[in-house]
Amino acid sequence: MTPTLFSVSYAGLWGQHQLDPEAFIEKTAALGYSAVELMGKRPHLSLLDTDEAALDKIKTCASAHQVEIATIAGYTNFTGGKSASEVPFVEMQIAYVRSMARMAKQLGAKIVRVFTGYATDPEAYHEDWEQCVKAIRECAALAEDYGVILGVQNHHDTAISCDAYVEFLNDVDHPNCRAMFDPWVPALHGEDLYTCAKLLAPRMVQTTLADYIRLKRFAYVPGLVNYRSLPEMVRAVPVGEGFLDLESFFKGLKEGGFDGYVAYEMCSPLRGGGDEANLDKTAEVSLEKICELIGQ
Repeated sequence: MTPTLFSVSYAGLWGQHQLDPEAFIEKTAALGYSAVELMGKRPHLSLLDTDEAALDKIKTCASAHQVEIATIAGYTNFTGGKSASEVPFVEMQIAYVRSMARMAKQLGAKIVRVFTGYATDPEAYHEDWEQCVKAIRECAALAEDYGVILGVQNHHDTAISCDAYVEFLNDVDHPNCRAMFDPWVPALHGEDLYTCAKLLAPRMVQTTLADYIRLKRFAYVPGLVNYRSLPEMVRAVPVGEGFLDLESFFKGLKEGGFDGYVAYEMCSPLRGGGDEANLDKTAEVSLEKICELIGQ
């Protein structure tokens, strides 16, 4: 397994310190990670801003620092845009994924990551499912044309449980579509991480880690002179300091034969804040735990 750092961690999207792609790659090498996952949007690999010269510069930087470019992370929502059905949102996103695959090929990356879709109307769940299946199947075929694997990450609402995720991949039924199964979603839903990991491991090319603590929330009800429970808040902490049972997850991955990329991401508000020193410290502590989990 290959420890990997995701550039979203230094993208400034949650007020954290921001680095450009070259500075991020240099940072990755200094922190001790072997590979990077690059975010396929501003401020990193934007289709509007990243020409061939910029890609060559990024590739040269990675080579100089002996850091592998593993994955380009696309951001898709294939159920979006229903309020304007005349606009070809799905087609535009498939074209976006094709461009990500082209950039991945030039950078020497092996994988392009996509998501499924967020829930729309409850009555449209099957329709949403089929729309995501068809779009991702087409994306897998287009990525294959560039020699790049298409990975589906379990993030959006469509096919979010472990069993539904397996069913979804079976429906896509394309040899170039692979799993990028993460533990945080099934952990939040109370699923057994060992069972999920062992089941998905043979189909996986990457997993992405983030760890969290749970913080209970309540709202005051004056007439009852009491509080009612609300959904818990979760807050990101270094890997190994949260509630995720990562030991069981990695036991399942190993028994299932997974040997791909293990990416770490700081992609939400982080304990300690978003200044560069805290990001660096959290990434270092997390890498130590990742190496322990994978047996390095």
